[in-house]
Amino acid sequence: MREKKGRERRQSWAKERQKKEAKVFKCRESTAVTSRILVKGEPGVEGDRRRAVRDIKSDLAATLDVQQVKRGEQQECPEPSLEGSASTDLASHMPIQFVCKVKFAEGDEAKATPSKQDSTGPLDERLGQPRGGGVSDLAAFASSSSLHGLAHALGTSRSGRVGMRQTLWALALLMSLALFFYQASRSAVAYLEHPHLAALGEESRRELTFPAVTLCNVNRFRFSALTDADIYHLANLTGLPPKSRGGHRPGELQYPPPDMLDIFQRTGHQLEDMLKSCNFSGQNCSVHDFSVVYTRYGKCYTFNGNKTSAKRTRQGGMGNGLELMLDIQQDEYLPIWRETNETTLEAGIRVQIHSQDEPPYIHQLGFGVSPGFQTFVSCQEQRLSYLPQPWGNCRASSEPVIPGYDTYSVSACRLHCESIQVQRECNCRMIHMPGKADICTPAKVKCVDRALALLQKDTGDSCPCETPCNVTRYGKELSMVKIPSKGSARYLSRKYHKTEEYIRDNFLILDIFFEALNYETIEQKKAYDIAGLLGDIGGQMGLFIGASILTILEILDYIYEVVKYRIKRLLRPQKNQNQQNQRNQIQNQIQGTKNLREQNLRAQLAVSTIATVRLEDVKAKDPKDVTTAQAHGVYPASILPNHHHTQAAVQQDFAC
Repeated sequence: MREKKGRERRQSWAKERQKKEAKVFKCRESTAVTSRILVKGEPGVEGDRRRAVRDIKSDLAATLDVQQVKRGEQQECPEPSLEGSASTDLASHMPIQFVCKVKFAEGDEAKATPSKQDSTGPLDERLGQPRGGGVSDLAAFASSSSLHGLAHALGTSRSGRVGMRQTLWALALLMSLALFFYQASRSAVAYLEHPHLAALGEESRRELTFPAVTLCNVNRFRFSALTDADIYHLANLTGLPPKSRGGHRPGELQYPPPDMLDIFQRTGHQLEDMLKSCNFSGQNCSVHDFSVVYTRYGKCYTFNGNKTSAKRTRQGGMGNGLELMLDIQQDEYLPIWRETNETTLEAGIRVQIHSQDEPPYIHQLGFGVSPGFQTFVSCQEQRLSYLPQPWGNCRASSEPVIPGYDTYSVSACRLHCESIQVQRECNCRMIHMPGKADICTPAKVKCVDRALALLQKDTGDSCPCETPCNVTRYGKELSMVKIPSKGSARYLSRKYHKTEEYIRDNFLILDIFFEALNYETIEQKKAYDIAGLLGDIGGQMGLFIGASILTILEILDYIYEVVKYRIKRLLRPQKNQNQQNQRNQIQNQIQGTKNLREQNLRAQLAVSTIATVRLEDVKAKDPKDVTTAQAHGVYPASILPNHHHTQAAVQQDFAC
């Protein structure tokens, strides 16, 4: 009987023991929690580790279901107490302290080095972190810059030191920069030289404007038209003896001052007497189609000189231009008494073919036509375009024109310079020169010759004549045949009532025509302009350093930010000091709050026993071992913090 009671007592003790062990196991299961921590941003940064630990503590304090059991009674499970939780009844509860050991992957640990300054937390980091262009900012700029090779040259290895790879990249970058600057400087020098080239072309037209034709008899004064006074006044020009036809001496003669314009108009060869026939493009023309112009040869005549009503030709070749028959009147030539600067020994006419925009400069640009010949002049129009400064030296049409002329031309400039020089030296001008000064008398011929000689010796600095940017000139090809033939001499003699010998000595035919209805273009062009320079520099920039205009803007923007920050620090030191003091004060307040909280916790836990639960890490040795967030263990997902359920980023596992 006693043995039976003892057996029953032992069985009841065993049942009670099993119940207690089950309760203890249930308590352990309720305090064992498997959690996942989401690591955002830069893995391995010490601030993220501290935030991860704080999240573990706060999540455990929010999710653990602690059951309270009164002391003296049978305890089902002791109540855990967390650091920083509300005060509990220490006499009837046993607090539990959770100690978490957090370890990250090996690659993450090498990316950050803990420091004393980092132990203050993320808020302290934001308060104490300096701004400016330091080495870290330069490395960040290099990593995001579009300049090739800069990120490799300024980057660091895993050990944090500059290695051989970075050195080689830096040398390659410097060499590429040197080659780029060398080629860019050569391109810039070539552009600054402003080279140009000439482009030749030819264009056809259905009709062309016929040029102006100026012709002068080489004899200035008709001998039969000179009076005694004219001979007296023109003695220095003609070389004739200054005496009347009656044999009077100069001292016995009294004449009024000469009117040089009247003398040239009256004594010059008249076109009515010289022109025997005129034909233009199959139509007859007359002296009314000519205008009077004065040159160094005296009174001259210009055909088609009015640019507002210029004649046009619609066909090229002989017979489709201007055809003139002229009588040079050699019997009116002055006898040679003595030779002067104005004395002419030849017989014929002087001809210049020019555009309507320029005055005749026939004594230098004209060509001679002899009597007794028919002269054929085949013309080819040429349009020249020159470049202004700095590629050329032409004068733009927008600049002011020379007084006395409608448009600028080299001939007008030369005549203007001669007029200024003669007026400066002699206080007068020659009849063909522009201006309003009086016409020089023959008594000042020597002064005029001296002034023109000084102008010719000048290098051109005193009166430079630039070439206009747009010029029209005419190339000429001359050929001639003898006239009249034996058969035509008798016919011309009867027609004009002149002897055959007179016709052979005085008559000439001038035939001017276009070779074809086309014109040549000679245009100066820029051999290397700004578009070519930018294209070459852009190609070299892309070839050597892989950069562009936006890369330059990136560098300038970075320099601007750095300079702006440095200037602000120099101009506002007091404000920076106040901000630093404010940050220090906030840090001191945070540290004091932490110290007070720790003291309160120690006082609460001083009389109790602390049960320690360690959180060991599950280290991810392979990237495949890092899984997404999900509930672990036998506990439902509701026991985990809310922000651990839906995160789809890289996470680390921790188990209680």
